[in-house]
Amino acid sequence: MLNPDQVRQYKSEGYCVYDSFLSESEAIDLTHEIERICGGATVADHDASRLEMEPKQGPKGTKVRRVYEPCTHYEVFREFSEGQKLTDSLEQLLGPDILYTSSKINIKPAEIGSIVEWHQDMAYGPLTNSSVVAALVYLDDADLQNGCLQVIPGQSRMLDHSRDGFFQGRVTESIDTSKAVSIEGKKGTVVFFNGLAPHASSPNRSSRPRRTLILGYRAADAFPIYLGEMSSKGELFVRLVRGQRSNVARFDMDRVFVPHYPRETKSLYELQELSHQQQAAQPA
Repeated sequence: MLNPDQVRQYKSEGYCVYDSFLSESEAIDLTHEIERICGGATVADHDASRLEMEPKQGPKGTKVRRVYEPCTHYEVFREFSEGQKLTDSLEQLLGPDILYTSSKINIKPAEIGSIVEWHQDMAYGPLTNSSVVAALVYLDDADLQNGCLQVIPGQSRMLDHSRDGFFQGRVTESIDTSKAVSIEGKKGTVVFFNGLAPHASSPNRSSRPRRTLILGYRAADAFPIYLGEMSSKGELFVRLVRGQRSNVARFDMDRVFVPHYPRETKSLYELQELSHQQQAAQPA
């Protein structure tokens, strides 16, 4: 369970940190499963429906940057996503009726791990309300050198992520990053942050990996705003993990930005890279 100070921080700043949420042995068990899942994958030979490889490596390269949907495909992660300790904490932030929405493992291999630019999770799939939480689990010690999470506290409105009418996957309006907090933490730490919290992480410049499991949840009365195929994809793995489903949609925002995707993309990484390629191709 979260303590009262953690809940207050989440409500006022949009995030809170739970140190030692996992024991050393629990974190090691999850990293062993990641190694099993990624074992044998190369750029030339991998299951692209389950894994995304780091760019800028040859066909024999083995560095994976993302595992897709581990909490659906692999039992040890699914059990964690539905565990009482985690859902007890989520109930304090979302209320009694909770939907699991998605998960991924961002690996950030040593000396190569990709950058994640400033963005808000809700921008990718707008909902009728903002009761959305991500739980980010550090499976390695995380600091600025290997690309720990950075969050801008206190953001309570949706920021623009579009340019020339198309969604860029990153914040495109001016934001004050001087207020950003770098959340360093030991293996087993969990960071809870809401869907409006702008967050980012730097490339991994260290000799150490920075593996994180990221799980998404929302209140059962938060319904997707329909975006065609992208909405359908976003709902593929949604399941009830606590309480009851809702037959009433709750609204708590005056407006939301609706993303118009330039094309179908697999991940945040791909969308942000496409954004930079298109920007570079425009005449000066």
